[in-house]
Amino acid sequence: MPKELKTNAMRFLDKSNIKYEIQTYECDEFIDGVHVAEKLNQPLDETFKTLIAQGKSGTYYCFLLPVAMELDLKKSAKSVNEKSVELLHVKDITKVTGYVRGGCTPIGMKKQFMTVVHNSAENLDLFYISGGRIGTQIKLSPQLLVKAIRGKFADIIQ
Repeated sequence: MPKELKTNAMRFLDKSNIKYEIQTYECDEFIDGVHVAEKLNQPLDETFKTLIAQGKSGTYYCFLLPVAMELDLKKSAKSVNEKSVELLHVKDITKVTGYVRGGCTPIGMKKQFMTVVHNSAENLDLFYISGGRIGTQIKLSPQLLVKAIRGKFADIIQ
């Protein structure tokens, strides 16, 4: 793939020697993860969305969960040892992560945030996450991803 078509996420995975596959879809603007999964014929429980939250301490966190599920803010806060967390407002996503809504991924951000992946991914061989831009998905090992970004698995859904 030509260098200019690679995202920061792909460059990070290449540098970390993590195998991945790319899937692309036509899309000019944000569509939710459920529609992305349906468009690409991906199982909903293997397709994960990336949500960014800010803790009471002011620290930012990244949470990955199946696209059809809802984040449990109390469980999420507990997983990162915070009293509470609030989801980042859409208008602040790019400023904080360097990615646009719909293209946000836990790898290759401006700064690596503590990342918690829902524990359902722990038993998957491969799963799908955003590739770092709208219209791109990456298929990779959740275990290798968590290890590379020093993240962890936890129960974070309602």
